Amino acid sequence: MENRILPLAWLLLGLVELPAWADQTREVRDGATIEAVIAAHEPTRIRIEGAKIIDVVGNIYSSSNCAPKPADASLPAAPGAGTAVNPGGQLSLACDLAKGEIYIQPVGTAAKPINLFISSVTATYTLRLNRAEVPADTIVISDKSARRQVKTANTGGAAPARSATFIRSLKSMLMFMASEQVPDDVRMEERDEARLLWAETEMKLIRQFEGRGLIGETYALSNISGAPLVLAEQEFDRDDGDVLAVAIDNLNLRPNESTRVYVIRTGE
Repeated sequence: MENRILPLAWLLLGLVELPAWADQTREVRDGATIEAVIAAHEPTRIRIEGAKIIDVVGNIYSSSNCAPKPADASLPAAPGAGTAVNPGGQLSLACDLAKGEIYIQPVGTAAKPINLFISSVTATYTLRLNRAEVPADTIVISDKSARRQVKTANTGGAAPARSATFIRSLKSMLMFMASEQVPDDVRMEERDEARLLWAETEMKLIRQFEGRGLIGETYALSNISGAPLVLAEQEFDRDDGDVLAVAIDNLNLRPNESTRVYVIRTGE
């Protein structure tokens, strides 16, 4: 149990919005160059925290699923759309338009770094990617200044600051949820309530915590499909905007695998 709690505690130390949990999280700003390692023989997932990738520019060998259906004009410009097979390309590109994420995989055996430009609605980042004999991984681009700009634009004012006391409260609640050992001022209630998420999953609310102005919910999520399932914290946000933090034990589920999902939201 201790090995699971420690990463979750560290996860909240720098929390401002929904946290990212990945092996390679890069704090950046618009125009910055990001150094990262990608698997030489496996796909690498790339996402922007709190935003969608809408364009990708680079020496792309081929792309797939990167163009929205013609009838769906509401989708943003498709990353890599219209890229034909390029014999001199360095990587293959696949897109998840719904999530605004991309998957890349090197082509050939050249050892030189791969340069890639990735854009969201508000910023463009330069990625300098070095191949290595490592497993498949996720690169998370975290741009706090861009997220603050979006939040300010949506609210018409400055984004509210998170105090150190507030961060400690979130971290404590998450530790209570993971350990199931709660103090007297936090109430824990066992639950067994099914939740609808996706057809590929079964999800149940199994435990609820309440106290210190916070509500914590622990879910059991299972992949019931025949294909691997990739999760992201943002998928567990709510339309009413009261979610403060999300943590997931395992972001990559093979068929029949399960994980715990921890959601902390505003209490009474």
